[in-house]
Amino acid sequence: MNYRLCLLLVLATIITTSAQKPRARDLGIPFEGTPGTNNAITDVAGVEVGYSTIISGEGKNVRGKGPVRTGVTAILPRGRANNPVYANWYSLNGNGEMTGTTWITESGFLETPIMITNTNSVGVVRDAVLKWFVDKSWYRDDFWYTYPVVAETYDGFLNDIYGFQVKEEHAFEALNKAARGPIKEGNVGGGTGMMCLGFKGGTGTASRVFKIQDSTYTLGVLVQANFGAKRNLTIAGVPVGQELKDTLNSVFKSAPSYQKEGDGSIIVVVATDAPLLPHQLKRIAQRVAIGVGKVGGRGENGSGDIFLAFSTANPKAFNRSRTVQVQQLSNDQINPLFEATVQSVEEAIINAMVAAETMEGINGNKAYALPHKKVISILKKYNRLKQ
Repeated sequence: MNYRLCLLLVLATIITTSAQKPRARDLGIPFEGTPGTNNAITDVAGVEVGYSTIISGEGKNVRGKGPVRTGVTAILPRGRANNPVYANWYSLNGNGEMTGTTWITESGFLETPIMITNTNSVGVVRDAVLKWFVDKSWYRDDFWYTYPVVAETYDGFLNDIYGFQVKEEHAFEALNKAARGPIKEGNVGGGTGMMCLGFKGGTGTASRVFKIQDSTYTLGVLVQANFGAKRNLTIAGVPVGQELKDTLNSVFKSAPSYQKEGDGSIIVVVATDAPLLPHQLKRIAQRVAIGVGKVGGRGENGSGDIFLAFSTANPKAFNRSRTVQVQQLSNDQINPLFEATVQSVEEAIINAMVAAETMEGINGNKAYALPHKKVISILKKYNRLKQ
């Protein structure tokens, strides 16, 4: 290898490293459990994630022109393969939307990608998924029906949400860019304009690897975090929100009078390769609420807290004409999955906040990033910083 090529490789490594946003563990924040290779939902084999991030304009909001701070996130349970997975869902507080869930409850299967965007863009994203199915020949005949799963959280304090800035091409972009491996966090995809627990929020992910008898399994989560009151922010058991109550308070130069602290939402998607049936996945989805609670979520009246869990095991489970045999863990075996869910959700939310950067949106409204140095100092004060 010649000197010039070596130099180029070194420079590429430096650029890649410097572009990588810090994660919670990089700050020394301690978490329980063993993460997967990428500490991401994509550690579950076959799962792919893609984004479309839309950021433009500044200053006064002109409806239809911006400023724009929004996007779309796509999660493909088996990548480009049309092979339904066992799934189920749960709502901690229902002031939100996730389409397609009635059929998931009825059938036990998730038959489509999962899309996450802002509140006012659920419809256009849903329709775009159907067009994407046609373009990609997702179904092989002309006589099919499906119910796309599209979830949302509200970004109207930073984004021109009534300008309907998300178009079908953004949904296509998220779907077409979906990939395995490490994924971006913070101000990306559907999480671009979101706020969380008094600071800038957004998209976060984490995973856990665990053993049940002689088998090793992976569970991963992805969150779109836009919920909670600053006073409740808790990191590693430390009341960080109370310590930072007079620091970097978000600026709302234009906001409705009925807005209450804690209003917002969180969407959580849980993936695992452990063989679980739909009723067991409902139990997994319910445990998400514990992870949300650990960081300060209270399921406030103005919050849409909706969670979905699916299993990539049993790849031959879906069949329209034949009886099939499937595997499942017994109920007595699934406690490690409960623990992995709580641990991954907690870390994914903090990852979203650590990666998110300060953002100014419409009319000068501003959400500040979580102050890393101050958080480290607070954790040291409580003797909770990982050495």
